[in-house]
Amino acid sequence: MTRITPEFLQNSISGVISTSLHLFSIQPLLISVQRPAIMPQPRVKLVVTGDDFGYCPRRNQGIVDCFQAGGISNVSLLVNASAAKDAAELAKRHDIPIGLHANLSEGVPVCQSLRQGSTLLNHQGFFRGKMGFRQTLQRGQLSMAEVELELRAQVRLFRELTGHLPCHMDGHQHVHVLPEVREVFAQVLSDLRIPYTRVPVEPGLHSCPWLPSHLQGFYTQVEKDALDSIPVFTRYGIRWPDFYLGLTTMGHNMSITNLKRALSHAMAAGPSATTSSSASTSDQPVVTAELMVHPGYPSQPQEGGCGEGPDDFSQSADRQHELTVLRDPSLLALYSQERVQLCAFKDL
Repeated sequence: MTRITPEFLQNSISGVISTSLHLFSIQPLLISVQRPAIMPQPRVKLVVTGDDFGYCPRRNQGIVDCFQAGGISNVSLLVNASAAKDAAELAKRHDIPIGLHANLSEGVPVCQSLRQGSTLLNHQGFFRGKMGFRQTLQRGQLSMAEVELELRAQVRLFRELTGHLPCHMDGHQHVHVLPEVREVFAQVLSDLRIPYTRVPVEPGLHSCPWLPSHLQGFYTQVEKDALDSIPVFTRYGIRWPDFYLGLTTMGHNMSITNLKRALSHAMAAGPSATTSSSASTSDQPVVTAELMVHPGYPSQPQEGGCGEGPDDFSQSADRQHELTVLRDPSLLALYSQERVQLCAFKDL
């Protein structure tokens, strides 16, 4: 048995104090090791929007898979598509930021009063299509009152499906920037306080040798219409990112090389003084951009669409090709290397 003496007590107390002081002295070191690294400020805030959400179940699943892999950060919902309800439920379940892909060119109207005898419809009772809509508009045969009725009906249905108004609203096949339509579109967004839209003006569009002439022609006209829309959207207080990307990287044209090229054009141009959606206190302002993409798994024949069945692009391998590229770890590494932060419109 150890004999407790005054000397033993003194030595024991000294040992405890020494050990405590030693532990106290290394605590700051432990704290400094565990402190998380400060993330560098992004050079680009990029909204990667998966369009045509709701088109069919296979599109929906591909978009969800892409979101979960970090390949997209936002979706745009076709409320008149066959799988729109399922898409809205998936967005809620997976907390996917969702906006409205306003559709005046494919399928049938949401507004019941426009389903017969409307200037928006062809003889079969469907919207007139991408080019048919434009041709009828050029002839002065489209009713802007009917355009407004349908846009407001689609916003109402979006709210019923999702439980909230869209934070952003764009146009399927870019109809929202067309003459006359742009004014009605801007009025609806302003009235309903929908803050963001899409302005499809892409840097580097005119230096893409891989685009066939018919696409170059169509995209050039889309760009002209978009540029003419800027004063209208500005007057109504609507916002959009500094840059739009996606015309040059659609379908089989999507590759990491082409995406890197598109991003480089945006970063080289820098933020716009009139459209920039985010302020920065650093010497290098943050560029904001939207990348339009169409990931998914190919539609099955007769499955999906907006009332007329799926189109050729939906059934092609292009959708899955985009999905594969967007989920590629080397693309995600490129975002990190170039300090590109994926986000939703509400984060701009």
